[in-house]
Amino acid sequence: MTAVVPTEKSIPYFGRKGYPTQNVMAACDFDMLFTFVLPGWEGAAHDTHIFLDTIRKQSNNFPHPPPGL
Repeated sequence: MTAVVPTEKSIPYFGRKGYPTQNVMAACDFDMLFTFVLPGWEGAAHDTHIFLDTIRKQSNNFPHPPPGL
């Protein structure tokens, strides 16, 4: 699905196919319920880059498992 972005802000959202896109990082538990969603990555970005940035930034509040599990 293409992203709808104001024209003056659209340049960073253009992906490799030539139209605006947005990446979303989402995590589910074993019951297939969303436990974390982080929308907003502009344009083309590799999944690993988004994942590593998400789990490393404390401000994202990613739900890390408790120690010892």
